[in-house]
Amino acid sequence: MEEIRETAANALHSIVANSAATMENGDYIGDGGLLYCGKCHTKKERVVTFPAGLMGPEEVKRKVPCVCTCRQAAMEKEKQQEEYREKMARIQRIRDASMMESKYRDARFSSYTVVDQNRKVFQIASKYAANFQQMLKDNQGLIFWGPVGTGKSFTAACIANELLAEQIPVIMTSFVKILQNLQAHPDEAAYISMLNNASLLVLDDLGTERNTDYALEKVYNVIDSRSREAKPMVLTTNLTLSEMLEVEDIRYKRIYDRIFETCLPVEVSGESFRKISAERRFDKMAKFMQEG
Repeated sequence: MEEIRETAANALHSIVANSAATMENGDYIGDGGLLYCGKCHTKKERVVTFPAGLMGPEEVKRKVPCVCTCRQAAMEKEKQQEEYREKMARIQRIRDASMMESKYRDARFSSYTVVDQNRKVFQIASKYAANFQQMLKDNQGLIFWGPVGTGKSFTAACIANELLAEQIPVIMTSFVKILQNLQAHPDEAAYISMLNNASLLVLDDLGTERNTDYALEKVYNVIDSRSREAKPMVLTTNLTLSEMLEVEDIRYKRIYDRIFETCLPVEVSGESFRKISAERRFDKMAKFMQEG
């Protein structure tokens, strides 16, 4: 036992002896013979009292290194920077898994063009994203419907990107792409399970997929499995509300019925932004060609 104590004491002596504070340019010896930082003028050493029996038969006092104020601040900054880098890396991994098209990667509420025709849509979408944890708990989704070019896909992408920035897994794709992937994927159940792993599934352009029995069955399977998992969806479609609610074809009816069980319909109306943008470009070019 005595031999073990002696070995431990020697080891502790060695650790203390080899852990002396490093004197850097500007450092100085201050009160109590302790080393002080030349920048922040706080201690880089402190005295530690080792009780009798730990380093010898009697109580022992030794100088040991400590972290000065400026070094502590630098370490905290380094820690925050590393945490930020890790967070950005995690977000990037989630983004890479989101399947989002590159044209929607920069969609943000901060760059949303709010006009009278879309003000309500903007408010609903931004509130949905801000309260997503409750939406997830309630399995509450949205379906944006209306004419082509009114910003439905951009709005859905804004929601997706808002959540991705919070490290919430989102997948944004379309049924056209899902059908292509299902045909190439060896395990349909595993592929659908992958879609269901996302906290939010954004499905763009409902109604543009082929109307074959095979395609519509797969569309139903994706929506039905999502509902069974109690995971919310956000969809966009150029179909009108009446086209979905009053459809007689049973293949479509069961799809739309399943969607409206959990998705609030939100009309996105007004003149096409694409048309407005094209007209502005035309007018600008026409004016340029007529000058001089």
